[in-house]
Amino acid sequence: MEPYNSDILIIGTGLSGLLATYEITQQSDYSINLITKTRTTETNTSYAQGGIAAVLSETDNIEAHVKDTLIAGAGLCRPDVVQEIIKQGPKIVHKLEQLGVKFDEQRDHQIELGREGGHTKRRVAHVTDRTGQAIQEAMTASTSDLDHVNHFENHLAIDLVTINGQIAGAYVLDRESQVVKRFQAKLTILATGGLGKVFLYTSNPDIASGDGLAMAYRAGATVANTEFIQFHPTLYYNAEHRNFLISEAVRGEGAKLLDRKGNRFMVGQHELAELAPRDIVSRAIDLQLKQSGDDYVRLDISHKDPEFIKERFPTIYNTTKQYGLDITQESIPVVPAAHYSIGGVRAKINGSTDLTGLLAIGEVSYTGLHGGNRLASNSLLEAAVMGTRAARRAIELLDQGKVSLYQFPDWQTGDAVDSDEAIIVTHNWDELRRLMWSYVGIVRSTKRLLRAEKRIELLKHEVNQYYWNFKVTPDIIELRNLVQVAELIVKAALFRKESRGAHYTLDYPDYSDTVRDTLIQKNLGVFFSEIIKTDSD
Repeated sequence: MEPYNSDILIIGTGLSGLLATYEITQQSDYSINLITKTRTTETNTSYAQGGIAAVLSETDNIEAHVKDTLIAGAGLCRPDVVQEIIKQGPKIVHKLEQLGVKFDEQRDHQIELGREGGHTKRRVAHVTDRTGQAIQEAMTASTSDLDHVNHFENHLAIDLVTINGQIAGAYVLDRESQVVKRFQAKLTILATGGLGKVFLYTSNPDIASGDGLAMAYRAGATVANTEFIQFHPTLYYNAEHRNFLISEAVRGEGAKLLDRKGNRFMVGQHELAELAPRDIVSRAIDLQLKQSGDDYVRLDISHKDPEFIKERFPTIYNTTKQYGLDITQESIPVVPAAHYSIGGVRAKINGSTDLTGLLAIGEVSYTGLHGGNRLASNSLLEAAVMGTRAARRAIELLDQGKVSLYQFPDWQTGDAVDSDEAIIVTHNWDELRRLMWSYVGIVRSTKRLLRAEKRIELLKHEVNQYYWNFKVTPDIIELRNLVQVAELIVKAALFRKESRGAHYTLDYPDYSDTVRDTLIQKNLGVFFSEIIKTDSD
């Protein structure tokens, strides 16, 4: 087959990927092939309810936002990165407004600001409780008809390709034709989002299977701090329906967490009670469930004015109402769930990785902004700043001729045949997600982690055998990636012999200063770096 050539290949169409696409086209004539595994609008960004954190009030300041971020990050944030990204917050929000995002306003037409866990000020710009969807819609519209951009929906990246020491593009499966295509590019930008589907319970959509992280690792990139998985405290629990996120903004507007007797249990746990950082609230809920044997705790906002609830949280109100629950009158059953991958491909703010020709932006990356635990609503901010900076860096690399267009051969199927036992993939997928939830969840132990590690090794062997013997399908590609990221999470968790941020282990409940970042590189195992480069770009 003829290859699909471009100057830049962008994999992923969330906020970071689409903003990078937009900015590149506004500043250059470089060609872009933009691929996404399902629809352009089906991204982690579109599921973000709360908002984007930025200093937009006269009663707030950059220093306060920085301080809140550093506290939530449990001593592992890179202060220079925190300072630079947060400083860009107001500019980013106004940029999104220019691109069509209509943030909620007060009567004086100033942006209405919410408050979420870990924040000492109201600084979360939002569009009711569907901020991510509003941003996704605006960015999709802004990039739908750009010159020099070709969109490829329903295209799932399989592997990055390295030629002469440079990432030269990727093999990509066309899900509709089932044909593997060559996407050759001088520069590749990973914007693939998170990996929540490696856990049984997650707020992430089905697409979040860790594809970018797994591909980058297999290509030789350094990945950092994969043990830090943020669990969102409040996922709506319903045994008969698909669970969905109950935004932290609900607690920001006064909702209380209650045990089965109707008593608040966060008072005395932390000075911010229900608005404590997510790791603290998630562990408190986990403890309540283990002590009581209940399936869920309750989140109650029914003491607020019903009209306020309907106006501020229309998506949550209408969705729960469909399931027979009126949140203006009743409390909401909630459980914690895997929400955000804090670690990722080690990158600078501009997306630069240690692989020539590869940038990584958004949730797939690790810049040091979030440290050991992400502050609520800093993720969309990071994604937007990185998308903007990556565009600038991509143009710079191409202008200076630092990357080249290389040819690589067609995908080789060899003796691969169609699978006659696809049920094996389904069983392995289910087993992986259950063991990750049971052994590598909110509260860990060395015994649980070692048990998970042993089983993942067996799964990896089975999946690899299946992968090479049969023709690739979306399910086997995603399972291969999930097994890979599961292994990275477990190995990093075993290496970090302390409890910090989103990583809590019963065997090492205290902080330790021996490990700053757990860095993993293929064929080199796990190692740590006490001194890391701190230049931002």
